Amino acid sequence: MRKISVFLLISMLVLFLAACGNSGKTTGSSSPKEDNTLTIKHQLGESKVPENPKKVVVFDFGALDSMDKLKLEDSVAGVPQKNVPVYLSKYKDSKYKNVGGLKEPDFEAINELKPDLIIISGRQQDSYDKFQEIAPTIFVGMDNKHYEKSFKDNANTIGKIFGKEKQVKEDLTAFDQTVKNIKDKASQSDEKALVTLTEGGKVTAFGPNSRFGLIHGLFGIKAAANDIEADPIHGQNISMEFIAEKNPDILYVIDRDAAIGEGENAKKVIENALVKKTNAYKNGKIIYLDPGYWYLSGGGLESSAKMAEEAAKGLE
Repeated sequence: MRKISVFLLISMLVLFLAACGNSGKTTGSSSPKEDNTLTIKHQLGESKVPENPKKVVVFDFGALDSMDKLKLEDSVAGVPQKNVPVYLSKYKDSKYKNVGGLKEPDFEAINELKPDLIIISGRQQDSYDKFQEIAPTIFVGMDNKHYEKSFKDNANTIGKIFGKEKQVKEDLTAFDQTVKNIKDKASQSDEKALVTLTEGGKVTAFGPNSRFGLIHGLFGIKAAANDIEADPIHGQNISMEFIAEKNPDILYVIDRDAAIGEGENAKKVIENALVKKTNAYKNGKIIYLDPGYWYLSGGGLESSAKMAEEAAKGLE
């Protein structure tokens, strides 16, 4: 009887120790990396990204814009500082590492940072594999033909990674209302617009499915020229005679020189004798768009909202 009691006592002790051991294992059954990693699908593939990364290298200014709007500046570790838009100039501070140019990343500097995440877009996509060797990398480039979808997808991706889904949803809801208001006004107006970009004294025009085509496609503002068939990214070279012939009621102008720090030259180029004959000039509807938003950081939560507001000025 005594032997049975001892046996039972030992058995209970073994079970107790086993339970304690299992309890410890359950708490950390998956490594922190497993538990806190998200699989992000993007145009260039899939990347395992840590939740709420603390050191992020950001090459896409639309993503930087969204992170700033979501108050995630402390998570930004490095940016290509030479080309940072004026309204995001705080990221030129020495607390953020300069990681090269938009087309020429400094991989040594990036590697030294040991980032948790790298965010890239079109200008860096050819180096995707090289970025991936350093840290998980996601692509957030914009689809010009489907601006709204790619903008929202990118914003939701950033919200998911940083646990900011609620704020992103609120911002996107506000954006939707702004777009609806613009579309309502545009549908009731017969005014037609031409979207242009000035660079080094030259002018290019952009059609409905181009880089700046959201003015027509998303916002619903009628186009003064439907025969623009050039590169949707770089536009079609045009003359002042072209602008006079199309006679837009609204003329939107983006100053690339100002965007890249080479002076504000758009007004000197655009407001010549021929353009002054157009309805746009006569009615005070030459709208100079902020090049920081339109040329450098389109697709961000703040920039997209500001772009909508600027586009709406043409309908006032």
